[in-house]
Amino acid sequence: MKTPVHRCRDVEHGRNHAGDGAGVNCLQAEQRIPISKDVITSSSASAMWFIRDACGIVCAVITWLLVLYAEFVVLFVMLLPSKSLMYSVVNGTLFNTLAFLALASHLRAMCTDPGAVPKGNATKEYIESLQLKPGQVVYKCPKCCSIKPDRAHHCSVCKRCVRKMDHHCPWVNNCVGENNQKYFVLFTMYIALISLHCLVMVVFHFLYCFEDDWTKCSSFSPPATVILLILLCFEALLFLIFTSVMFGTQVHSICTDETGIEQLKKEERRWAKKTKWMNMRAVFGHPFSVLWFSPFSTPDHGKAETYQYVV
Repeated sequence: MKTPVHRCRDVEHGRNHAGDGAGVNCLQAEQRIPISKDVITSSSASAMWFIRDACGIVCAVITWLLVLYAEFVVLFVMLLPSKSLMYSVVNGTLFNTLAFLALASHLRAMCTDPGAVPKGNATKEYIESLQLKPGQVVYKCPKCCSIKPDRAHHCSVCKRCVRKMDHHCPWVNNCVGENNQKYFVLFTMYIALISLHCLVMVVFHFLYCFEDDWTKCSSFSPPATVILLILLCFEALLFLIFTSVMFGTQVHSICTDETGIEQLKKEERRWAKKTKWMNMRAVFGHPFSVLWFSPFSTPDHGKAETYQYVV
């Protein structure tokens, strides 16, 4: 926890107090400055966002490879050799639809600005342009030299302060924040659904192979078929557990309007309390529609909403 001396080094006072920060006591946390969201919107919000992190890139590639492996086993080991055309068409359509939505959600979560605060905007000229009242202060991040709004945290991987940062996820090679939390939630949901679908199909295919000749239930040899199915079963079970937990954690975080970092640090709640339904709409959009489940729909996070700079 920062001492009052340390905190005063990271804040900028109003113009009437500029230059005497060393001799001014820090103000109470309740005193904040409402600033329009447009003021702190990153200049890269409309551009392509991609984090050049080796670990994150490797994890993202592995994610795609695992989905493609599941696609290969489902199509060439279970569906195409099936004697029932209806079974193959229905399950193939369902699996490929879910896989497409999962990968699309992954791309959106990875390539969407999570809510990065403009880097290096904590300059004397810019702070003076905010026309602060005497005695008011703004918090400055010493790591990226940016004006830090309330509920924003600095990510050491992205090297930026991110609004409502929940955590940095290497599997999507990005922070999960205000602007891309919807896509991350959809990604975990669709991965959990295709994992469950894979497990059900593997069980049915094993039963089918035990009842029929193993040489006729797959295009591969019986040993290769067993190995491929066991690997898929292990992958599906692992990801079903992992993504289901992540999905539940994210939904709980949204409903309580408290990010993972805020829960971990047990930060004092200084923002207005809203209903669970309002919190869900703030992430997925208003009003409720089928677009909530679409990774191609960009929710309106409330352009008229104002953010508070913490002091």
